[in-house]
Amino acid sequence: MIAGLYRAGDSVLHRMGAGAKIAALAFAGTLVLTLTSLWLAGGFLGIVLALYGIAGFGPRLVLAQLRPVAFLLAILFAAQIWLAGPADAVLVVIRFAALILAAGLVTLTTRTADLVSAIERALSPFARLGLDAGRVSLAISLAIRFIPAVGQITAEVREAQSARGRRPSPLTLVVPVIVRLLKMADEIAEAIDARS
Repeated sequence: MIAGLYRAGDSVLHRMGAGAKIAALAFAGTLVLTLTSLWLAGGFLGIVLALYGIAGFGPRLVLAQLRPVAFLLAILFAAQIWLAGPADAVLVVIRFAALILAAGLVTLTTRTADLVSAIERALSPFARLGLDAGRVSLAISLAIRFIPAVGQITAEVREAQSARGRRPSPLTLVVPVIVRLLKMADEIAEAIDARS
């Protein structure tokens, strides 16, 4: 079974409504992508880190949120240095790290069922246009539960290769991880079909 991301707690963020958190995340995500100042982007990242503290989460959990995307952030950084220069590279990485951490904070402080209910309520006006809000919200909830499985599968493949005496490399790691993720995606698609 794929584990959820929610961590129980009694902070202000835990008690805040799921709809308000989703709306705040959408607004903050739009805002951070418009920031062109390195200092403002860094300030936004600082606010997100402070919110982790308010929620009762320490630095270890912050690093755990960034670890699965560290390689992607490194590629973005290198590409931006080559295309635009060091200042723009740092700005892009800070923006994406802040967005990832903000989204992680929402899922860590909100039960999946509450997220799904909020999304379903938000999408319900579109039912007149033929949109099945229940099906869309189920797909989103399954996708949210899919996220932590990526890191778990990667760790399992890495451990299996180490146990066989192989030194894991990006190439030998990617293929089995993708195969297992595609199999899991098929299971998720079957679950959505079974619900409809």
